Amino acid sequence: MSTPAQRREPPSPYPAAKTPAEARKLAETLMEVMNGLLSVIERETELVRAGKLRDAMTFGPKKTELSQRYVHVVGHMKASQKFLSQTAPELLRTLHRHHETFRAMLQVNLTVLATAHAVSESIVRGVNLEMQRRNSPNTYTAAGRRAVPSPRQIRPLSVSRSL
Repeated sequence: MSTPAQRREPPSPYPAAKTPAEARKLAETLMEVMNGLLSVIERETELVRAGKLRDAMTFGPKKTELSQRYVHVVGHMKASQKFLSQTAPELLRTLHRHHETFRAMLQVNLTVLATAHAVSESIVRGVNLEMQRRNSPNTYTAAGRRAVPSPRQIRPLSVSRSL
C-alpha cells in the first residue's frame, strides 16, 4: 500500500511580509482599513436606525471600496501570518483584538440592516394584502363561507426598488 498524499496549501497570490518593517506597514494598513470601514458602518447604522435609508444608501460605494481593500489586506496578512507569529507575536495579538471589535460592530450593523429589511418587507406585504382585500368582491358561497377570489381577480402590486 502506498501512503496517502499529503495535502498542500496552494501558494498564496499575495506576497508575504519579509521584514519587520513590511509587517508593521501591513498591520498599519489593516488597522487603517478596518477603522475606515468601521466609521462608514457606524454612520450607516445610525442613519438606518433613524429611518434615513436614502442617506444610508449613499455609503454603498465607499463601503464596497473599503471592503475590497480589507479582503486584499487580509490576504496579505494570511500569507504573512507565519512570519508575524515568529517576529511580532504581540502585534499579531493586537490585530486579533482589534479584529474582534471590528467583527462585533459589523454584526450590529448586519442586525440593524436585517431588521430594517424585515420591517419594510412586512409593510409592503401588509399594503399588498389590504389592496387585495379591497379589490376582491366580498361574497359568500351557498354554504355560508366567504368566497375565495380567483387568481384573475388578484392584481399584482408593483413596487419601485429605487428610493
